[in-house]
Amino acid sequence: MITTSRSEAIRTDLSKFRTGDYSAGPGWKVLSWYFVNYWVFYSSLPWPYRLKTSLLRMFGAKVGKGLVIKTNVRIKNPWRLTIGDHVWIGEDVWIDNLENVSIGDHVCISQGALLLTGNHDYTASDFPYRLGPIRLEDGSWVGAKSVVCPGVRLASHAILTVSSVATRDIAPWEIHAGNPAAYVRDRVMKK
Repeated sequence: MITTSRSEAIRTDLSKFRTGDYSAGPGWKVLSWYFVNYWVFYSSLPWPYRLKTSLLRMFGAKVGKGLVIKTNVRIKNPWRLTIGDHVWIGEDVWIDNLENVSIGDHVCISQGALLLTGNHDYTASDFPYRLGPIRLEDGSWVGAKSVVCPGVRLASHAILTVSSVATRDIAPWEIHAGNPAAYVRDRVMKK
């Protein structure tokens, strides 16, 4: 591996960017989804949850029962999405799933949250993709305006608090906050 210092001539060259192994899917599917996503999911109109669930399934998502999916939600590739039972997805959530996103049962993704499965390798001059799946396990909660980064797993009943950034896995029943998110305390539920 060649490394350089600030004073050497190697610079970022975005004209050389290539997607590598990444493919969004067949062109017809991507284009069709673009319109459905824009007019139904990323719309301010309160389309019925059942319609949204049916459309997600039609485009290859695996969706359980009882999905609550609010307005202005963006989903990049539904064919890379698995959603369990009784999941809540709040307003303005963006599921930027260049890679697989798996959402367990009884998961809450609050308004404005971003599930980000892709990034770029800033150590390479051509800025290639670095992709990683996201897994939100049963009972976990992604707080409003929070970001879950590529390759992160929120284990069972873990919480990422408001406006936090998860760059690493969060253990079961733990609450994490901040940027980058750090352990705050254990989650305790009352009967």
